[in-house]
Amino acid sequence: MHQPFEPQRRKLLQGLLTYSALGLSGFAAPIIGDILQANAQTKRSGVNTKIVRVGYQTSGDLVKIKKVLEPRLKSIGVDIEWTPFPAGPQLLEAMNVGRVDIGSVGETPPIFAQAAGAPLVYIAGRKPSKGEGSAIIVRKNSPIKRVADLKGQKVVFQKGSASHYLLVSALKEAGLKFKDIQAISLAPAEARDAFLQEKIDAWVTWDPFYAFVQKNAGARTLRNAAGIATQGGFYLSRREFAVQNPEVVKVILDEIDKLGRWAESNPKEVVKILAPELKLEPSLLETVVRRRTYGLRRLTPSLVAEQQRIADLFYAEKIIPKKIDIRQALLTSQQYAAITPQRISGR
Repeated sequence: MHQPFEPQRRKLLQGLLTYSALGLSGFAAPIIGDILQANAQTKRSGVNTKIVRVGYQTSGDLVKIKKVLEPRLKSIGVDIEWTPFPAGPQLLEAMNVGRVDIGSVGETPPIFAQAAGAPLVYIAGRKPSKGEGSAIIVRKNSPIKRVADLKGQKVVFQKGSASHYLLVSALKEAGLKFKDIQAISLAPAEARDAFLQEKIDAWVTWDPFYAFVQKNAGARTLRNAAGIATQGGFYLSRREFAVQNPEVVKVILDEIDKLGRWAESNPKEVVKILAPELKLEPSLLETVVRRRTYGLRRLTPSLVAEQQRIADLFYAEKIIPKKIDIRQALLTSQQYAAITPQRISGR
C-alpha cells in the first residue's frame, strides 16, 4: 500500500544525499535514518501495527502482572495497551466493536459472540483444568441440598460466561431445564455482594470469588465443574488483526505459554505475585493457584468438536438465537502455522 509514494521517497533521499555532499550531513543523516527505519518497520513480515490492545479479566491475569509481553513486543516495534474487564462476555463485546485486539476467556463467551455475528477467531486453547475452580454454591445454612433443589430458585451467574455453561449442564444432569430456575445475570463483583447479603438463593461463580466465599462465608458447594466445564478456555483475536499481524500474535502466544510453564513449576511464586494485585491473603490464593491451570494448547480437531458440542447445547436449550458452526470462527491451517509457536502442543 506504500508503492504510490516510492517515487517521492526516492526523490527525497536523493535530495538529502545532495545536502550531505554539500557538507550538510549533520542535517541529512538523522532524517535518512528515520526514513529507512520507518521503511523497515513497514516491510517487517507479519507486523502491521504499532500497538496491540489486550483485554484481561480482573480476577488475576498473570501475563499482565508479570509484564512479559512488553519487552518482546517492543523488540518488533509494537507497544501494548491493557484494558480490564469483569468477565469474558464484556471483553468480547469490546473486541467486537474494535476496542480490543486479543483476549482470554472461557469456553462459553466465544459461542455467544459468534452467535451475535462478531468477527472473532480462536487463536489458541488454554490448558484444561479439573473443574475445581468453578462451582454452583449456596449459603451454609441454605435448605438447598442438591442441584435438583434449584427448581424455582433465584440463581445468579454471568450470562454468556463459563458459569452459564456449568449451570445449564448441571441442571440437565439433575433432570431440570434452564427454564425451571429464576435466572439472574450479574457481573461477578455484584453477584458476590448479593450472595453475601443473602439476596439470592444460589450463585454460579469461579475463582477467586469462589475461594473467597468458601473461606469467608462458609459457602457450600452443590456441584463444581469437574467433568463439565473443563475445556480450559481460549485466546481469541479480531480476525483482521490476526490475519494482518501473525508475527505479533505469535510473539504474544509464545510468551504466554512460556510464562504458563514457569507458573506450573512455581506455584508459591505465583501466589506472591497475585497477592498485591488481588488483595487476598496468601492461604486463600494458594487454593486459587492450585485449582488454576496455565499454558496453552493447539486448536486440535477434538478441541473444536467439543466446543461445537457446547454450542449445540446452548442452541438446543434456546439460549442462543441460531445454530452456529465453530469452524467459521477459525483461521486456515496456513494462518495457524504462522501464529502458533512450536513450543505449544495439542495437550
